[in-house]
Amino acid sequence: MAAAIPFSVSLSLSSDSQPSKRLPVILTSSNLQLPFLSPHKSLHFSSRSLVSSKCSSPSPPPPSPPPPPSSTTITTTTTTTSTETSSASTTYSYLEDSYKTGRFLSNEEIEKLNALQDFRYHQQLETGSMCVRLMRLEEMDITVKLLAESFVESMVLPVGYVSLLRYLVKQYLIERRAAMPHAVTLIGFYKAKQEMDAGEEMEDVEELAGTVEVCFDKRGANTSPPTPTSPKNAPYICNMAVKGSLRRRGIGWNLLKASEELISQMSSMQDVYLHCRMIDSAPFNMYTKAGYNIVKTDSLWVLLMLQRRKHLMCKKLAVLKNPSELDIPGSDTKLSSQLDMLKS
Repeated sequence: MAAAIPFSVSLSLSSDSQPSKRLPVILTSSNLQLPFLSPHKSLHFSSRSLVSSKCSSPSPPPPSPPPPPSSTTITTTTTTTSTETSSASTTYSYLEDSYKTGRFLSNEEIEKLNALQDFRYHQQLETGSMCVRLMRLEEMDITVKLLAESFVESMVLPVGYVSLLRYLVKQYLIERRAAMPHAVTLIGFYKAKQEMDAGEEMEDVEELAGTVEVCFDKRGANTSPPTPTSPKNAPYICNMAVKGSLRRRGIGWNLLKASEELISQMSSMQDVYLHCRMIDSAPFNMYTKAGYNIVKTDSLWVLLMLQRRKHLMCKKLAVLKNPSELDIPGSDTKLSSQLDMLKS
């Protein structure tokens, strides 16, 4: 009867004539952490080994298994995975961490984000110099502070609302940052010149002077745009703010010119839109001199919603072969102070 047991068991299990070609059970990373499993051994199951464990009579030993491939397989799998990961992120690696959006981007979007990263607008002013570029992630807090203080001042709110507005503005900037490269926040830094006793000039350390938001297309448009509504697929300039201590120095004008230059590089559309409140006469004169015309004006019904009436203004950008053609002559920078008079 003992001889019949191995015969019947061998029929119920799959018999393989080539046990050396069986696939081993590869140990995963989770199994490697268990103390009773060895990462350097492969487990092989055969009918002969199972029969020998159940039979009381001795049976010939099973053929020697092939060399353990588990460690080699694990190494190969890890190498393949790391190779795929590195190849998938090669087009994203040249971007600085502060410019990455944290979401999947197409190749076209990555190229645009790379162009935004390299964008610089430099302008010499009468009292110093100014540089405008894309806001980095680590610069969000100082930008939030500037916008919150500007909103409190323009809306004539108590100073105690600054903390609340900082929270709301930061949530807004985080949300808008995820829209890159379809919408961006630009910040401008200002360096003032000081004359030394010997007649030499020395530039101070640059400080944040202003900020502005630029939308390029429909995907970057705000979900709740102000009225009158501008075309969502057209470039749009909004949320411009200038630091109070640096007004009347041409900061607002150059933020506007930097926005127009960036739009000419990132968008094929020439019509640029912005809003201007009817009570803001200085910015209105500034936009008019910059080439913006009124397209539509809010009706009186917006007053019932406790809102200020606004003009929707538009400008058609010229097709430029050289972005430097957008630079403003030194005499025109005096007009930019009118834009900053709003907050004075």
